[in-house]
Amino acid sequence: MQHTIVMTGASRGIGRVAAGQILRQSPDVHLLVVARGSCGAQLAAELATGGHTVSHVSADLGSLDSVRSAATEIRDQLDRGDLPPLRGFAGNAGMQYTNALTETPDGFESTFAVNVLANHLFVRLLQDCFAAPARIVITASDTHFGDFKHNMGMVPGPAWKPPDVLARTGAFPNPDTVVAGRTAYSTSKLAAIYLVHEYARRLPAGIDAIAYNPGFVPGTGLARNADLVSRFAMRRILPVMTLTPFATSRNAAGRYLADAVLGTPQAPTGSYVNRSRVDRSSEESYDPRREGELWNAAERLTAT
Repeated sequence: MQHTIVMTGASRGIGRVAAGQILRQSPDVHLLVVARGSCGAQLAAELATGGHTVSHVSADLGSLDSVRSAATEIRDQLDRGDLPPLRGFAGNAGMQYTNALTETPDGFESTFAVNVLANHLFVRLLQDCFAAPARIVITASDTHFGDFKHNMGMVPGPAWKPPDVLARTGAFPNPDTVVAGRTAYSTSKLAAIYLVHEYARRLPAGIDAIAYNPGFVPGTGLARNADLVSRFAMRRILPVMTLTPFATSRNAAGRYLADAVLGTPQAPTGSYVNRSRVDRSSEESYDPRREGELWNAAERLTAT
């Protein structure tokens, strides 16, 4: 039976690979990509070659009003029957900035806004549209471990603070530095796992929530806001690491993401899927008190 999967972050990197894999593996999928401006129409046209069913909705994930408008448009299409039943949401879009001072039009720190609040708003506005069985997949990162084993010291570990502090610029020491920007990134990915745990508790039965970790994937667009040297290293030097166990190729990470969205491997709601298998996230990521506080803050910060 035909069904809809909504996906953010499908225009480049592992998301672009995953979108193609989803369409090849599941011909019944109507893939709805959420992308900024004219990029969505072009992406949908490229993905639709070969007879696949793809449409798009425009949104700037750094603007909650834009996210709200996109989610409302998707709801309206589902209500009118213009889209088949909604069975999946892949919140794959993510940003990493060179500082912790970049601010959205809503006044939020941009990393937290895109990586946490945008996903939460999509999930909450689409929640009652899902037709069970359905799966929500949020792309996390093993940078949330904060140790050398998982990121070889390239990204500082998370520095958790009250969510209202994390949501604003300047939450970390020396906020104008790259270190602060990367700390904002790893902290936002810890927050994403906290919210997945809350979704597992709060969403209706039959709607599963999964955190997906692609591992370290050089060669994607994640570092596009970094300095020239860092961008060169990510594109030209670090991809060699995919020949070792320390990194994942873009194609492999995209295939694993597609599998997570389509339900392979089997993963109970609230799971952390590490590349191709269910695994444990960091010990810090299991904290019901923080999870509840973040849920309450995200509800308040995304309210109209």
